[in-house]
Amino acid sequence: MEQIPILQLGEFLLVTIQVELHDELAMTLQNDLTTKLTKTSARGVLLDISALEIVDSFIGRSLAQIAAIARVMDATMVLVGMRPAVAITLVELGMTLSNIRTALNVDKGMRLLHDSLDEPGDALSPR
Repeated sequence: MEQIPILQLGEFLLVTIQVELHDELAMTLQNDLTTKLTKTSARGVLLDISALEIVDSFIGRSLAQIAAIARVMDATMVLVGMRPAVAITLVELGMTLSNIRTALNVDKGMRLLHDSLDEPGDALSPR
């Protein structure tokens, strides 16, 4: 069975999706990430989707669910690397992902995660 690697970098988890994300793989990622968050007590998750060329409504909802799970488990999630075509598709599907922090690339995403650790109060709210 396919799995997406989840790497620990200090107090953060790095998830880089390098294959097309189909429904079953999205559910596996959600379960694996939940398990890894439990085991590591990570404070943040950086989810890189730069290799995704197509996102349908199920995958969009899965990304939102992954962010919600991270939030409930006291971790900030930042979604990075979204291609313009994917962003347009999500908007056309009516999915704004308003509760998910986003950044253009991994460097900016890591900065957001580091900054969220320094913020007083609710570091999870999107900017």
